[in-house]
Amino acid sequence: MGCYDCCIRCIGAVPYPSLVATLLCYIGMALFCGCGHEALTQTEVLVETYFARNVQDYVVMASFIKYFQYVIYGLASFFFLYGILLLAEGFYATSAVKQTFGEFRSTQCGRCLSLTFIIVTYILAFIWLAVFAFSAIPVFFLFNMEQTCHNINLLAETTASINQHSWICMDARQYGLLPWNAVPGKSCGMTLASICKTSEFHLTYDLYIAAFAGAGVTLLALFLYLIATTYNYAVLRFLGRKGIR
Repeated sequence: MGCYDCCIRCIGAVPYPSLVATLLCYIGMALFCGCGHEALTQTEVLVETYFARNVQDYVVMASFIKYFQYVIYGLASFFFLYGILLLAEGFYATSAVKQTFGEFRSTQCGRCLSLTFIIVTYILAFIWLAVFAFSAIPVFFLFNMEQTCHNINLLAETTASINQHSWICMDARQYGLLPWNAVPGKSCGMTLASICKTSEFHLTYDLYIAAFAGAGVTLLALFLYLIATTYNYAVLRFLGRKGIR
């Protein structure tokens, strides 16, 4: 067998759907974990600086941010290992299909392993769908805040009376960031408009958008994994019925 034939067989044994899903998963998790971690830190700074004066008002939020950042570390490690396992399963199934290597044939254990990956990936996809929806909440909050600031600036340009826009506010308590007894808990008028012009606000907004996009890419990767593992399991069952063991 020549070098060219070996290269063709090796290329044919690559599970391209699993490989693409793995790359998307790593890219999505890098965005979600990296940007999400920094966005949470910036959120604490924004709330502490502009929406709360008493430390006790945001201590619960600070604790939640701290624990969720640890969860992010765990998610990054888990998906890194799980991506490797699914990619290895894809190589196994592709080798069984191509019958490239005699020792990697369809076995009962291999089919059981593929079914396990299908179930786990199916559960993870539903869980991550909830994470994807949850990650849209801060993006929605900051988007509303930016639009409110835009309205304040328009009113400030069209009227000389400050009373026309001083009643326009963003209340962090309505979004569960602070308790209802937090003081001031909200920001109004030109004070709110000045917050929207700070670099901290724009950085936090961009980080949350990147984290939201990363969650979406990861969800897409899980769906691709689900398709690939389901196909691999169906092919392995077909090989088993044909007596290829």
